[in-house]
Amino acid sequence: MQTQLKNSQSSLNKESALKSMIRNNMRQYSMVIALIFIMVLFQILTNGLLLQPLNITNLILQNSYILVLAIGMVLVIITGHIDLSVGSIAAFVGAISAILMVNYEIPTFLAVIISLLVGAIIGAWQGFWVAYVKIPAFIVTLAGMLLFRGLTMIVLEGKSIAPFPESFQKISSGFIPDVSSSGSLHLLTIIIGLALSVIIIFTELKNRRTKLKFNFEVQSVGMFVLKLIGMVALLNVFTYILATYEGIPNILIILAVLIVIYTFVTNKTKAGRHVYAIGGNEKAAQLSGIKTKRMTFWIFVNMGVLSALSGLLFAARLNAATPKAGNLFELDAIAACFIGGASAYGGIGTVPGAIIGGLVMGIMNNGMSLLGLGIDWQQGIKGLVLLAAVAFDIYNKNKAS
Repeated sequence: MQTQLKNSQSSLNKESALKSMIRNNMRQYSMVIALIFIMVLFQILTNGLLLQPLNITNLILQNSYILVLAIGMVLVIITGHIDLSVGSIAAFVGAISAILMVNYEIPTFLAVIISLLVGAIIGAWQGFWVAYVKIPAFIVTLAGMLLFRGLTMIVLEGKSIAPFPESFQKISSGFIPDVSSSGSLHLLTIIIGLALSVIIIFTELKNRRTKLKFNFEVQSVGMFVLKLIGMVALLNVFTYILATYEGIPNILIILAVLIVIYTFVTNKTKAGRHVYAIGGNEKAAQLSGIKTKRMTFWIFVNMGVLSALSGLLFAARLNAATPKAGNLFELDAIAACFIGGASAYGGIGTVPGAIIGGLVMGIMNNGMSLLGLGIDWQQGIKGLVLLAAVAFDIYNKNKAS
């Protein structure tokens, strides 16, 4: 009898642990699940067009500049601020780069460096007003949105400037060269996929060992192996699809480097912890010795640089600097962050989450376009998705309190 009771209690504990693990994983990976669901849905509705190699490549190229903005925007949102000027800054820097490269024939590398410096100066200008003068970021960046949109019109004189040098165009439209010119598959892309699979497995095993060493809660061996298999399978399917077309786009390498750097900074460095502390409670962070003003200032400098990079990527893909460039970029970037799990109250958000949110928006845009839905329906549906994401965040916050 006693043995039966013990077995029953053990079974209940295992069942409770399993439910807890599923609930935690659902919370952690809910947006990944939503992304996969949206992909499968549009793959069915478009009769397989969505995941065609050409369309996958176009998705990456079309959304690259929004994803770059989302990486910077999520840091701004975590600190409890907002930046409405990123689209106008992107347009202005794109115009500056065109004048430098097309009109004055300055070498591409030097023009890119100057353009990024211009973005940093603009970010410093706005960061000064927000951090040190204490003007709300909404007002400062709204003024910046109007100011730099006007300056873009002035420097371009209402006209487009084109074409850019071929070396600059390849930033957004080029692909990494293959190790071999023979064969229908891009061999280097397959090799990169396998190499990344090894890195992922090694990293996950190392993290698991570290957690076990300090007696942290970890997934069961079965769930851990299943997760690893899923991650590696998705990665290699993705790289195989790219390999059947032109391989890995240059812009994907730039995005991957940015994601790795900013994820490391936010998760593993003192500066990253300070960003979350400021967003959680700025006064408490200041009393604990964090230089909140300086950190806020540098967050906006960083946003300025990434806005400039986004403007360069867009100009390179369009092969022209136009007065209307960057229109509504800020709304897509903000929506990507909130859909990806950032909190409207600050203090919560991740770089991978912002990327997933950006991909959700990008796949929805692409899928609805393939279905022939007009821009009016697309904007309305995107608005509802954004509202639902913020409502979900507020619901979770109220539930927790």
